[in-house]
Amino acid sequence: MLNYDTFQIAWLGHDGFKIIFTKNGEQKTIYIDPYQLSESSKKAHDADLVLISHNHYDHLSLDDIQEILKSDTKILASAECIEKLSALPHELKGVAPGDNLAIQNVPVEVVPAYNTNKSFHPKDDKKVGFVIVVDKYRVYHAGDTDMIPEMEITKPDVALVPVSGTYVMNSEEAAKATNELIKPTQFVVPMHYGTIVGSEKDAMNFRDLVKVCETKILNKD
Repeated sequence: MLNYDTFQIAWLGHDGFKIIFTKNGEQKTIYIDPYQLSESSKKAHDADLVLISHNHYDHLSLDDIQEILKSDTKILASAECIEKLSALPHELKGVAPGDNLAIQNVPVEVVPAYNTNKSFHPKDDKKVGFVIVVDKYRVYHAGDTDMIPEMEITKPDVALVPVSGTYVMNSEEAAKATNELIKPTQFVVPMHYGTIVGSEKDAMNFRDLVKVCETKILNKD
């Protein structure tokens, strides 16, 4: 768990993150794409908000989601996920790129995530990334994506960016996207490695190529 100013962020492995912060005196806990949670992360049942970027099994994992749900958890997911998630007895909202809303009093901007030179994540599927306003910081979770022009509109303070290649950007492409389009004001965290494809070497190469901000390579919680 990384403590940064007014919030905490943990990498859960692959594209999964847990973010904790306080809003108006109330602690908020947000999960994004939990998958293959560690034993220490299971049975937490502490999620105020769960965000799911798309319907692939390594992002929409019902087994992992059920480990973090509590009675009043809200779930926000790309529209293609809704049928599978409807089995859960929780408030559920489907979203598409361009949506802007507040869930649990947390502002969330829904942004595109898609491939440009491969077919795993077609633009027409409307898979998504998210910009979450965490206290005074904008946190951009890119989802499974290549370098796309819409990244320039995210204007984040903190960015979570895939680096493994194969299904998403490789480390060189991710660094180019970070330096030229995303331009985080605080730091960037590499993700999408070490589980299905990619390794820590990809994260380290990404770190060496990013010039616009600090890169923080997190250990899996």
